[in-house]
Amino acid sequence: MGKKVIVIGAGAAGMMAALAAAEEGASVQIFEKNDIVGKKMGITGKGRCNLTNACTMEECIAHTPGNGRFLYSAYGQFTNEDLLQKLHAWGLMTKVERGGRVFPQSDSAIEVRKLFYNRLKMAGVKVHLNDAVQDIHQWDGCIAVRTASGTYEGDSCIITTGGMSYPVTGSSGDGYRFAKQLGHSITPIKPSLIPFTTQETWPHTLSGLSLRNVEASLWKRGKKLASHFGEMLFTHFGVSGPIILMLSTAAAHKKQCVYPMQLRINLKPALSKEKLDQRIQRDFQKYIRKEVENAMKDLLPQRLIPVVLEQAGIDVHLPVNQLSKEQRQDLTDTLQALSLTITGTRPIDEAIVTAGGVSIKEIYPKTMESKIMPHIYFAGEVMDIDAFTGGYNLQAAFSTGYIAGKAAAKEGE
Repeated sequence: MGKKVIVIGAGAAGMMAALAAAEEGASVQIFEKNDIVGKKMGITGKGRCNLTNACTMEECIAHTPGNGRFLYSAYGQFTNEDLLQKLHAWGLMTKVERGGRVFPQSDSAIEVRKLFYNRLKMAGVKVHLNDAVQDIHQWDGCIAVRTASGTYEGDSCIITTGGMSYPVTGSSGDGYRFAKQLGHSITPIKPSLIPFTTQETWPHTLSGLSLRNVEASLWKRGKKLASHFGEMLFTHFGVSGPIILMLSTAAAHKKQCVYPMQLRINLKPALSKEKLDQRIQRDFQKYIRKEVENAMKDLLPQRLIPVVLEQAGIDVHLPVNQLSKEQRQDLTDTLQALSLTITGTRPIDEAIVTAGGVSIKEIYPKTMESKIMPHIYFAGEVMDIDAFTGGYNLQAAFSTGYIAGKAAAKEGE
C-alpha cells in the first residue's frame, strides 16, 4: 500500500507536489480554500501565466535574490526543461518571449489551471476545494489535518500555502501559522515585486505614462543599492512597471531597508553626457525660435517635459536662443538622473511575491522535508525564497513542489 500524502494549497507548488507523489504510487489528498485550483497562477504574466524562464538553472538562481542558492539541489532534480517536457507531454503548447519568458501558446492561464486540475483527477488525487485547513497535528508518526469538513490523516504533509501577497488568491499567511505551530521560525515578511510610493506628487500628473529603455537606480545616503534597465510606469501613487518591481525586491533584501530612499531615472541611458548634449544642441538648433518646452518634443514624451525642466530649474517659456551653457548642462544632468523620493511600497496585499517565510535553515534542500518535524515538507513561496519577475518564482514553486512530492511518497523506503 502506498504512502498517504496530504498537500495543503493547490497552487503551482501544491499541484506539482500532489502529482509527483501520485506518480510514486502514493494516495494523495490536496486541500484548497478557493473554489478553483491555481488561482494565483492566473495573475502571472498579466493573466497569461508566465510558466518559467528558458534560461540556464544557474541564471535562474542568479535571478533569485531571496536565497536562490538553496534551490541548487531542487533545480538539479527538476529543471525548467523537465517542466516543459512534462507540460508538452500533457498537451500544452508553449512559446518563448523576450527575456526568455515562457508562456502557453494560447496566452491563457485558465488553460493551464484546467490542465493541472484534469491531471490531478487522472492521477487519482482527491481534490478538496472550498475546504480550508484549520490546523495540523502530529502523533505517533501520523499527521492529521483538520478542516471545516472533517479531520484527515496521512503519513506526511506538504505545506504549499504561498505567502502573504494577493490575499484574494488565498495566500493569506496560513502556512506561516502552521509552520510556527510545528516549531518553525519565520523570517520577517516583506512585500517584494511591488510598486513604490513617492513623496512628490508629480507622478500623479503623469499617471499612465510608460517609459521604455530607461534605467532606474535606488540610492540610500549617496550609495547605489541597485539598478535595472527596461520599462517603468508612472501611477497615481508613485511608480511601477517591471524595473521598479525588481528594485523593490532588491530593497526588500537589503538589511538596512529603511525608507525614504532616492530613485534616479536615467531617461537616456544609451547616450554619454557628451552625446546627449550634442543631441540637445541639434534639437535646439532645429527649434531655435521656440520656447524650451516646445523644443524638446522630439526628445521626451510631452507630459514629461515640464517635470524635467522644473527639476533642472529652467523656465518652460524660456526662448531656446537664451539658454545658457550652464542651463543646458543642468538639463543634461536631469535627463540622466531625474530624481524622486521613495517613501515606501504599496501594501503587502498588492505585492506579487512575499519576501521572507519559513526559514530555509530548517528545511533539507534535497527533499524539502523539515529538519524540525519529520514527515512535514514545504514547497513554494511559503518558504523564505523569492525571485525577480520573469517566470523564476513559478519555476521555484514547480521544482520544490516536485521534489517534496517525490520525497514524501518515498518516505522510509
